[in-house]
Amino acid sequence: MSWELLLWLLALCVLILPLVQLLRFLRADADLTLLWAEWQGRRPEWELTDMVVWVTGASSGIGEELAFQLSKLGVSLVLSARRTQELERVKRRCLENGNLKEKDILVLPLDLTDTSSHEAATKAVLQEFGKIDILVNNGGRTQRSLVLETNLDVFKELINLNYIGTVSLTKCVLPYMIERKQGKIVTVNSIAGIASVSLSSGYCASKHALRGFFNALHSELSQYPGITFCNVYPGPVQSDIVKNALTEEVTKSMRNDIDQSYKMPTSRCVRLMLISMANDLREVWISDQPVLLGAYIWQYMPTWAAWLNCKLGKKRIQNFKNNLDPDLPYKFFKAKKD
Repeated sequence: MSWELLLWLLALCVLILPLVQLLRFLRADADLTLLWAEWQGRRPEWELTDMVVWVTGASSGIGEELAFQLSKLGVSLVLSARRTQELERVKRRCLENGNLKEKDILVLPLDLTDTSSHEAATKAVLQEFGKIDILVNNGGRTQRSLVLETNLDVFKELINLNYIGTVSLTKCVLPYMIERKQGKIVTVNSIAGIASVSLSSGYCASKHALRGFFNALHSELSQYPGITFCNVYPGPVQSDIVKNALTEEVTKSMRNDIDQSYKMPTSRCVRLMLISMANDLREVWISDQPVLLGAYIWQYMPTWAAWLNCKLGKKRIQNFKNNLDPDLPYKFFKAKKD
């Protein structure tokens, strides 16, 4: 092979490689670092076995699916949420389909807004299993209402539940991890914690607060390399979070006839979460397109993102006022793609 031919081949590769990466990104359902870890990184089946994992918000959605997939890895599970009956249902599912026995699962009802109960709950886990290897901060609620129409109590509820409750439980667990000099704090944030959207101002605020808190906490605990923090930012996922969303009044609920078929399956989201936990990734974005692209634009081109957000926001608000799904444009994109 002549040098001239070799140079032509190298030039061709240089031209083709960006196109290949672009096509990969357009088909991606997570950030490229996470997808690389899925391909070449450590497996959850190798890294997470024999650990004690405490999952909040475990009664439905991402929390339930996380408990189910963890139950197949041979961990000890602590399931927390407010609804004891639903936690017992999740426990039965884990026992019937996982690799755990009755003694491996502790149902621990917990109200994140009742911060005075968090220390006792932490001691109950330690008394049962002797350690906490992983805390998954998953509990929380979202919101669907306009700022000017929303009672201030709704914003207080979102901050108390999504932010203060998570911070409080984390502060209760951390001293025991520091004592052992190891542990994982996994926090389920949201793409809305990066890219704010209309109709979810209070929710976005609480998730932005979590991002700031855990980034600061990570820097404060840098002298403990064995304690890792993983902040997970899912996009639209098939769960009950929208059905249980707060509206303009704390006591007013959302309608239940919401189509979620176009959203990412919960099982896929949770699998990617487990990979991020196994590989100690600090921040991961999990979403189908075009929401994933939106996160990149918000991160690297905020001025353009703000302009685009205003354009999309008008359509979301119009759909909302017409009693339609605010995410209709995203749904149509998915339909065309499929």
